Amino acid sequence: MKRTPTKRRAPVSKAAKKASGSVIDDYLAQVPEPARTTLEKLRRTVQAAAPKATETLSYQLPAFSYLGPLVGFRATPKFCALYVMSGTVLEPFKDELSAYDTSKGTIRFPVDAPLPAALVKKLVKARIAENEQLAMSKTQAPKSARKTKGAASKARR
Repeated sequence: MKRTPTKRRAPVSKAAKKASGSVIDDYLAQVPEPARTTLEKLRRTVQAAAPKATETLSYQLPAFSYLGPLVGFRATPKFCALYVMSGTVLEPFKDELSAYDTSKGTIRFPVDAPLPAALVKKLVKARIAENEQLAMSKTQAPKSARKTKGAASKARR
């Protein structure tokens, strides 16, 4: 029996999904209200604070990336969360975060009460600065490592 050829859709690349923002749109479409509205507001605030960031998925979370992971977010039935993807960023903001349930890199808040936009912007700017500092140190480290490595190999000759 001869099989009828079926048309297969070309898979959508991760890069194409990232460019269109559909990864986060798809996630948000599945989030029930009022958490969806809360996360949409959070998304707009992050976009405003980090206009150069790209939307992506990181650890199965809707996230933003700029010189590496920046922040991510998610909704559960009991709370929403902002993940700063850093163990050190929250410490300077501990007084402003005292009303929220926090852990090393996570802020949990009620599904119907978004984090204050000003606080989110400060956190995102702190992550941007941290990522830029890390990127700067990475670009400087290989040059010095190459010089050291080259000098060591010359000494062996």
